Amino acid sequence: MPVQPIDVLYTAVATAENGRDGRVATDDGKLDVVVNPPREMGGSGDGTNPEQLFAAGFSACFQSALGVVARREKADISGSTVTVRVGLGRTRDGGFGLTVALTASLPGQDRETALQLVKEAHRVCPYSRATEGNIEVTLDVV
Repeated sequence: MPVQPIDVLYTAVATAENGRDGRVATDDGKLDVVVNPPREMGGSGDGTNPEQLFAAGFSACFQSALGVVARREKADISGSTVTVRVGLGRTRDGGFGLTVALTASLPGQDRETALQLVKEAHRVCPYSRATEGNIEVTLDVV
């Protein structure tokens, strides 16, 4: 799929020092965190890591997209949550890659309706659109 031009409404700026074993901060000072590799990858696990930051951003963005879809469909998603699990692992070519498992809880909806809302939010969410064809993303509802 070709890259579509967009009219940029907002640009986030973050700078990393020392990669996965250092610090990441935004230009406005609202985010300033120590990053360390997780213990599972031989690191200290003391700080956060890029996968946790990606999971946080994806889940927040997806929850907002779900709200957009729910308003359009006049569906009540009160009390809903979105959990994103980002996996990091080796690819067959010896590099590294990511997987995403997204689980939504929509207490006021039956499973079929909830799944349809989640699928539509997946078409709307900018993170979902960015990962399409690049990262395996699975969707589930509980």
